[in-house]
Amino acid sequence: MSLLAPTLPDLAAAVVTGGSSGLGEAFIRLLGRVSPAVPVCNLSRRPCAEKTGATFQSAVHHIPCDLADAAALARAADAVAAWLAAAPAGPVLLVNNAGLGSFGRFPGDDPGRQLAVIDVNVRAVVDLTARLLPVLRLRGGGVLNVASVVAYQPTPYAAVYGASKAFLLSWSLALREELRGSGLRVTACCPGTTATGFFAAAGLRGLPGAAMGAEDVARFALRAWARDRAHAVPGLPNRVMTWAGGLLPRTTAARVAALVLRRRAGPVLP
Repeated sequence: MSLLAPTLPDLAAAVVTGGSSGLGEAFIRLLGRVSPAVPVCNLSRRPCAEKTGATFQSAVHHIPCDLADAAALARAADAVAAWLAAAPAGPVLLVNNAGLGSFGRFPGDDPGRQLAVIDVNVRAVVDLTARLLPVLRLRGGGVLNVASVVAYQPTPYAAVYGASKAFLLSWSLALREELRGSGLRVTACCPGTTATGFFAAAGLRGLPGAAMGAEDVARFALRAWARDRAHAVPGLPNRVMTWAGGLLPRTTAARVAALVLRRRAGPVLP
């Protein structure tokens, strides 16, 4: 914690999507420890404490929102803007953390799930950032997008999920360049396997590879944003994997990813 506190810029407020559990909750906990006076707004279907019974050192304001619902997100974005107007003046950090996964052969038994992955991982991130960007330009701060190591290669049996994270990484780098000179920071954090309920919810029967703790990933991500890094991969094994994957032809990388993910997809594959 001592390594993070001196480097994290003074924030007036933070907005986190998907903060009801997992990595999003870890972001809120960590922000509360580093900057207890900074109010945090959580956009998710459930409040943080409702599911976990947890307490947070910072003031957490919950705006209920199904991020897969475009109309609900528009209403929530208006509520966030109103909340920020009442928050102390100063920089704002937007953490686009919420993510949805789907593992198995495309399109699976529920094609709507694939569209929901795009809605949450792509459309909601772009929409919310676009709606809040004018406020960020006025107040300072920036955007931290949670992508994934799968952004660096094709991922058979997680084809839509992997493509959504590849979009998020590419879009983050492009947005960062567009905002060069504005004072706003844009960082894409690309974690590997993280010890949350995400993989079970997505249909995997086990965690692929060594899992990092959610708080470790959140701390790494906040440090990367504070240091104004364009993109960053937490954990040496994950960095080695993305480096090695980048050396392979993309068709070979896809074949290797298929072999790994097929072992973990459980009954969703024949």
